This record gives sequence, C-alpha cells and structure tokens, in this order.
Amino acid sequence: MNRKENKPGVGDKAPEFKLASTSGRMVSLSDYKDKAVILYFYPKDFTPGCTQEACDFRDGHAALKKKGAIVLGVSPDPVEKHQEFVKEYQLPFELLSDPDHTAAKNFGVYGQKTLYGRTFMGVQRSTFCIDPEGKVKAVFPKVKVDGHVQEVLDCL
Repeated sequence: MNRKENKPGVGDKAPEFKLASTSGRMVSLSDYKDKAVILYFYPKDFTPGCTQEACDFRDGHAALKKKGAIVLGVSPDPVEKHQEFVKEYQLPFELLSDPDHTAAKNFGVYGQKTLYGRTFMGVQRSTFCIDPEGKVKAVFPKVKVDGHVQEVLDCL
C-alpha cells in the first residue's frame, strides 16, 4: 500500500468491499476470486466524461471478457440511478453504489478536486486492474477517458 497516498499499488492486495449492485445483490471483490477484475471509479452517472467512459467500457466489453476480465464500475450514485444509466446506455456490466465513499476511500480515490476554480471533495476517476489472486496488477490514477479502455486491455 502506498502510504503516502493511502492507495493500493501494484502487487498489493486489493481492498475488499461489499456494495449494492445494479443486479439487485450485494457484490464483494471476493465474489470474483479466480477472475481478473477491472474496477473503475467514476464521479457521477449521466455526466459527459462518465458517460463516455462507461460507453467505452461497453464497446470494449467483448475484448475485455475474451481476456477473462470482469468489469465493475463504482460511483456514489444510488443503485436506482445506476439502473437507469445501465438501461439508457445498454451497459453489459454491473455498476456498484458507494454512497458513503467507503470503497473509494479504501482505494485512495476520494479526495479534494478542483473544477472551474471551485474546490470540493469527490471521486477521482481511477481504474484498478486486479488479478485473479486479488492483487493489484495495474493502477490508472486520474484517468483521461480517451483511449483508456485500450490501456486497460494492454494491462491484461
């Protein structure tokens, strides 16, 4: 664990979580033991960058699945809003609700942000590639959406 940033780094065990999912069940990282997991954190459903990122993961889903990876998106939005987002954009993967930012804090991706000169606390767009043993294989902090799914594919 990178103590300076309180963020798991490459080779660290990924923090466990238990979050409500768009499938209507509680989801834990341990549910995907023996599978590669692409865990991406994003700020908010239906915003331009988050929508593009989700659609890019949707469009790359077959290639990610072919490499044996499960995609899970995490944001503070409630499950009901996630379900609308999944339906609107036909997302073939689950979105998880982290309303109290517990998972985001455990992964070190909740913190101070600045937008249009305003400072506030929020989720920093980040992706973690987690190997089948539950260890972090790659970390993508402060993700730039364009080309990101290809970066993720390349890490698998």
